[in-house]
Amino acid sequence: MSEQTLDARNLLCPLPVIKTQDRVENMKPGECLKIICTDHGAINDIPAWSRIYGHEILSIDEQEYEIVIKLIVGDK
Repeated sequence: MSEQTLDARNLLCPLPVIKTQDRVENMKPGECLKIICTDHGAINDIPAWSRIYGHEILSIDEQEYEIVIKLIVGDK
């Protein structure tokens, strides 16, 4: 499985979700996207967006100043 990384650090809501959506548009179902962000709202926003659009959250890892969210792209 291929993995892409999206650097959404220092972006505030709603930009992490918008950048995630833009990146997923160019990915194939089954590919993994690793999102690195600093906006704690993304912990709820990206999983909610993923549920609506059929993507699967693999993990959410909260570190000291960063959040790393991994998702699998679903069928669009």
